Amino acid sequence: MPGLVLPETVEVVNVGLPMFADAVRTQGRPVQQVDWRIPANGDPAAIRALTILHADAAAGIDEANAEVVRRLDEGVPRLVGVSTVGEAVPGYEGRTILHCGPPLPYPEVCDPLQRSMRAAVVAEGWAADVAAAERLLRSGEVRLDAANHHDTVVPMASAVGPSQPVIVVENAEGGTRAYSSLNQGPGEVAWFGRDTDAAIARLRFLADTAGPAVASILDAAGPLDLLAIAAQGITMGDDLHMRTQAATNLLTRTWLPHIAALPDAARVPFAQYLAGNHLFFLNLAMAAAKSLQLHAEQVEGSSIVTTMSRNGTTFGIKLAGAPDWHLTEAPPIGEALYYSGFGPETSARDIGDSAVLELTGMGGPAAGGSAAVAAFLGGTMADAAAATEGFRAICAGTSSRFTLPPMGFAGTPLGVDVRKVVELGITPKVTTGILHVDAGTGQVGAGVATAPLECFTDALVALAGRIGPTAR
Repeated sequence: MPGLVLPETVEVVNVGLPMFADAVRTQGRPVQQVDWRIPANGDPAAIRALTILHADAAAGIDEANAEVVRRLDEGVPRLVGVSTVGEAVPGYEGRTILHCGPPLPYPEVCDPLQRSMRAAVVAEGWAADVAAAERLLRSGEVRLDAANHHDTVVPMASAVGPSQPVIVVENAEGGTRAYSSLNQGPGEVAWFGRDTDAAIARLRFLADTAGPAVASILDAAGPLDLLAIAAQGITMGDDLHMRTQAATNLLTRTWLPHIAALPDAARVPFAQYLAGNHLFFLNLAMAAAKSLQLHAEQVEGSSIVTTMSRNGTTFGIKLAGAPDWHLTEAPPIGEALYYSGFGPETSARDIGDSAVLELTGMGGPAAGGSAAVAAFLGGTMADAAAATEGFRAICAGTSSRFTLPPMGFAGTPLGVDVRKVVELGITPKVTTGILHVDAGTGQVGAGVATAPLECFTDALVALAGRIGPTAR
């Protein structure tokens, strides 16, 4: 072609398949690789939904998402009291056990959660032993419902009846209240999938001693800004999910004069329980997060996930402004460290309501600040930082209260956006404990559960159907 002058040097930007960049690089020329892939892995229904949600609807969704993130970031959950499930939890009635995760019938409940339910039934005095509890649960004489349906969140394989104490957390800005059980501690306990005499005794101890002790402490100490303590804990190496030791220690120091003032019969037993329970703050953080999510889920037209929960059988999410569960099978737990003699073949699937933390800037989003969590993510702080950045890719905002010193005091990612999850194919990673699948031996390790993509895709398509033309 006349007048065409070819360049003497070539610099390449390659989009897509890396083999082309590799070929240029082997010839000694500079090349920048753009890691692009087909959105939503080419799923036609998901792509149609994304087209709707990124077209004319995008501005409204972004506005709603900004408000959701603001509510999650600026709300101030305060611990204001202790009550019981039967007295305080909204909508609770009759002989009912509230459990972690989405609702499901007893025959479909995994073995660790069935054991926890049996322990709860015996602790309530509805059955003389676990065999009798099993009969009541199978017959339907004791009802089951998801704790999430009652503004309540419980960790791991927790199941609670009306006598169990609950912490009451209030988010004044949103006018919301959330609840969680008291953490049962380590060892032979029901939330680890045990239904032994010791596990039942621990539930009775919580009802008879620990619950009244915390109520007495709060009467003396007054309400407590939970996330102010959580923020300090994160700067000290907590992720507030797998590790809450710093926050628990800070809380213990704050309450120490009031613990010392407890009646003689309660002081030593409660102090022993608290001293041996480095996860005590976990349930407090969960209730605080739930109180924020209850406010956030009132926003219509948002693509932010405001419920994410698992029961060892199913994994479910809900979006802000929408009541429907989107369910799929609970995933196995990978990137795990096991106790001696245990492994993947002995492990139950992902379980618990504690993934509420990942939706509120704690847990996985805070992994980059926790050396303890890094051990489960490859072993280096760079691996932990990569986990945080994985959340950043799928979140709509950044926390102003939770900052990570090893990452230059960057705020943790906040507000999981279902559009980004499906478009990129990146799902939340949840740091969690691992229970034995069926032997009733309790915790066998800890690791990271990767949320399944299917429920996020279903939620995306449902959102597109509500906002625009049918996506299918």
